[in-house]
Amino acid sequence: MKLINTNIYYGWVIVIVMAISTAATMGMGSLNFGLFINPMGTELNIGRSTFGLAQTARQFSSSFTAPIIGKLLDKYGSRILLPFAALIVGVCLIGLSFVQYAWQIILLFIIMGFVGLAGPGNLVTTIPVNKWFVKKRAKAIAFSSIGIPIGSLIFLPATQLFIDSFGWRNAWILLSIISMILIIPISILFLRRLPEDIGLLPDGKKKHLQKDNNDIEISWKVNESIKTIEFWKLLIMFSFINLALGTIAIHRIPDFIDRGIDAKLVAFATALDAVAAGISIFIIGNIQKKIPNKILTSVGFILITIASVITIYAQSFFPVLISMIIFGFGIGGMLFLNNFIWADFFGRKYLGSIRGIVMPVTLIIGGTGAPIAGYFYDYYGTYNNIWWCGIILMSICVIISITLKKPTKK
Repeated sequence: MKLINTNIYYGWVIVIVMAISTAATMGMGSLNFGLFINPMGTELNIGRSTFGLAQTARQFSSSFTAPIIGKLLDKYGSRILLPFAALIVGVCLIGLSFVQYAWQIILLFIIMGFVGLAGPGNLVTTIPVNKWFVKKRAKAIAFSSIGIPIGSLIFLPATQLFIDSFGWRNAWILLSIISMILIIPISILFLRRLPEDIGLLPDGKKKHLQKDNNDIEISWKVNESIKTIEFWKLLIMFSFINLALGTIAIHRIPDFIDRGIDAKLVAFATALDAVAAGISIFIIGNIQKKIPNKILTSVGFILITIASVITIYAQSFFPVLISMIIFGFGIGGMLFLNNFIWADFFGRKYLGSIRGIVMPVTLIIGGTGAPIAGYFYDYYGTYNNIWWCGIILMSICVIISITLKKPTKK
């Protein structure tokens, strides 16, 4: 018990563990997956649509298990779920090093999706921080998100280095081993479910010292939250933005390489994309109380839209770099909102269950973007028209975000 009985609020230990785990997920077939598309596609003689389908398969399988994972997180926390998920994803990454056919890639991504780690259905590293903080939630999310830029700076260049030095098959094995070593031991040793489990309240308050009822966060049950208009606004907004991002996120990397830009430079620019996202989350987390959520959100979506337009016209490294950095700052705003606003609007008690029913919808709708873009490229030889469709959806999200307002429970 000495580990827990400390003068430092244990929630910050949870934040550190999640920051390290988030950093490790940057190398687990999520952000770095685009770097594998060209070498794997060339050797295995498979089209871009296969990689889009793999990404979608991961999202679809996450959508089936998200309600279960959400309830398990509410009941048991991440202490067992996170290392188990890391083990399953790690084994699948090793499996990718042995694939010979397109269906094998898709199958492995389906399995990875079931555990909801290192992909769009990533609940096991995002829910816990919300459970330990209320007033300091924004700042805690900001610090836990430091893992995004750190992991990107490490794993994006490392991925390309591994591919160039050892081949893409051995690269998958190396990334798997490193990721599992980083996540599994610290998760088992340090994660706890709730502050109440160790005699605390959120933000570090002692139960016997709490006198102000205003410090108690109001939590909405699932059936209560779905009756609010804001719930449906959030659901539509995140579904549309995931669909739009699906058309461009992984496909821009091989497309930049096709334009003659060196793969190492593209990997560097992609790393800076994630670094910008991490910086954006950190900044927003520290200014969130001063600026309305709807303003922060709309600015994030506007930046994503601008970056996507630049992506279409970029033909050299400098505009590619600019588009990636702007994209990253926009994504940071979106990621922060997705991790923060559900708890801010509906409380933490049933957060896993609420996110668990939302995730299937956003993942299924969003998951169609990547394969559609892949098929579009295989047929027409260009992504441009499908990317413009994504830009229209991003613009719709800007409009929805401006109308957001925290619901009031009667």
